[in-house]
Amino acid sequence: MKKIAAMVLALVLALSMMTASAEGASDKQYVLDKGVLVVGITDFAPMDYKDEGGEWIGFDADVAKAFAASLGVKVEFIEIDWDNKILELDAKAVDCIWNGMTLTEAVLNAMECSNPYMNNAQVVVVPADKADQYQTVESLAGLTFAVEAGSAGEAEVTALGLNCTPVTAQADALMEVAAGTSDAAVIDALMAAAMIGEGTSYANLTYTVGLNSEEYGVGFRKGSDLAAELNAFLAQYAADGELAKVAETYKVQAALIEQK
Repeated sequence: MKKIAAMVLALVLALSMMTASAEGASDKQYVLDKGVLVVGITDFAPMDYKDEGGEWIGFDADVAKAFAASLGVKVEFIEIDWDNKILELDAKAVDCIWNGMTLTEAVLNAMECSNPYMNNAQVVVVPADKADQYQTVESLAGLTFAVEAGSAGEAEVTALGLNCTPVTAQADALMEVAAGTSDAAVIDALMAAAMIGEGTSYANLTYTVGLNSEEYGVGFRKGSDLAAELNAFLAQYAADGELAKVAETYKVQAALIEQK
């Protein structure tokens, strides 16, 4: 009996050590060992979108490539359902969420987040010929909004008690308004500046009311050491002038937050 009890105790201790080791494992080392940083994104200009050759580019995509290179690993971009971003991260389907992600309370509670790197706001998008009718929050009552499921835009519309239809991505929300199947959309100001108005595919749309102010950050798994690693990288990348160069490429330099 003593021998069996000793064996059981040894097994319990071994399992405990394995569990503790897994819980304390370095997320950075996990990425280094597999040789690739998997980045969860959506199609969201000017942060993440494909060029004519099918390669992911944009402010976030370019900085993510540079960060992966600093770690000595490759980068892989995977389009995710934004409403499932936390599940994708925790299941290790992706290693980070890097897609103009607003640092909401829910995000901060569920992820290990980087320092904020860019300012943003949620804005109302409507057909340009109706813009003069929707210049205040009060004027929005009765409209049906298209919003990205799980987004800061959906949160703002819900908080105001307005009618909304969740869609897969912010780009889909714009298509809904352009097609006339939704009266309006709420999307990120940076996306609105890049994708609607004169010279764009949505020349007949414009944005009017700003609903809030917010900041973007990158999300890693809770407790991940990669968040601190990225903070250090961004500070150095900014000091070297490279962060500003990327921002200027995508015309978002005015929204950059100083990195320290």
